[in-house]
Amino acid sequence: MNMKPYVLTVGEPAGIGPDCVLLAFQAQPEMFHDIVVIAKQGWLNHRAKEMGLTISISDCLPHFERDISLNTLWVFDPTEDETSEVVAGKPSIEEAEAVVSCIRIAAEMCISGQALGLITAPIEKAILKDAGFDFPGHTEFLAHIAGVERVVMMLASKVLRIALLTTHVAIKDVPDLLNQVDIENNIRITYQAMQQQMGIKKPRLALCGLNPHAGEQGHFGNEEIEVLSPALASLKTEGIVVDGPLPADTLFSADMRQHYDAIICCYHDQGLIPIKALSFGDTVNVTLGLPFIRTSVDHGTALSRAGTGNISYTSLIAAIDMAKSHHRSEQ
Repeated sequence: MNMKPYVLTVGEPAGIGPDCVLLAFQAQPEMFHDIVVIAKQGWLNHRAKEMGLTISISDCLPHFERDISLNTLWVFDPTEDETSEVVAGKPSIEEAEAVVSCIRIAAEMCISGQALGLITAPIEKAILKDAGFDFPGHTEFLAHIAGVERVVMMLASKVLRIALLTTHVAIKDVPDLLNQVDIENNIRITYQAMQQQMGIKKPRLALCGLNPHAGEQGHFGNEEIEVLSPALASLKTEGIVVDGPLPADTLFSADMRQHYDAIICCYHDQGLIPIKALSFGDTVNVTLGLPFIRTSVDHGTALSRAGTGNISYTSLIAAIDMAKSHHRSEQ
C-alpha cells in the first residue's frame, strides 16, 4: 500500500533519537502504520542490536510502497548506505552530512505533498556546526528549505502552549531583536496557525513583558511602553486581540494561564522554563508558519543515555500524536 505517510527523522544517530523511535515502536506499533522513518537503516539496525531489541525494520519501496498490515518499522534510506554502525553516545562528524540530508529530504517530501507532516528527533548542534551546518537549529533550517522568511517556535503540552518572539540567541541581544514589525509578524503567524492547524477559531493570547513586573510603568525598562504595547495596539486593529504585556512571574500561575490558549514569550527561557517545569516529557515543539506540519520532541540528544534503554520516549509519542491531530484539524 502507498498511503501517504508522516515522515520521521531520528536526528543525531549517536543520541537517543533512534532509541526513542525503536522503543516507541515496540510499545505502540499501531502508531507507526502511517509513519516512515527517513534514516540510514544501519543507524536503527545497529542501535536495536546494541539494546537487545528484536524489531522488524524494512525498506520502503519507491513512492512509500509498504504493507501496513505487517508489524514492521518502515524506513526510507535516502543515502543508500546500509553499512553505517554509529556507536551510541559517540557522535561522528562523518555522519553529519547524512543527518542534514535526511532532514532536508523529509522536508522536501512534505512540501511536494508526498508526506503529510514531519516529526523530528533531536540533532547534536555542535557536531553539525563543526561539519559546516550554518543554521542555529532545525527550525531555521526548515524555514530555509521551505523558503519562508519567518517561522515561530511553539512548545505545547496539555496544560500550556508558549510561542517565542526570539529563539536561540544570547539574553543580551534580546532587547535589540524586539521590534514592532517582527512582534506583529510573529503573533500574526501564531494566531493564524492556531486557527488553521489547531482548530481554535478565536485564539486567546497573552504577551509576557520583557522586564520584571512588565517594566513597572517604565521604572524597570521601556520596552513594554515603546515596543510591545504599540505592537499589540496595531494587531488589535486587525482583530487579533492579545492581552498584555503582562508580568511573566504571575502569568504562568494556574489561575492566570487557564484563560489563554497560548502565551507569547520574549525569549527562550522565559517560556521554556515554565512549560518544562509543568510538562517535561510530554511537551512538543511545533514550528508555526511552515507550509507543512512539523512537530518535534522537547529534549536533547542525551548522549550519555543513548543505547542504555534508560530513557523516556513519551515526548516522541506526543509529537506523533500532535502532528496527526493538526492534520485532522485541517480537514
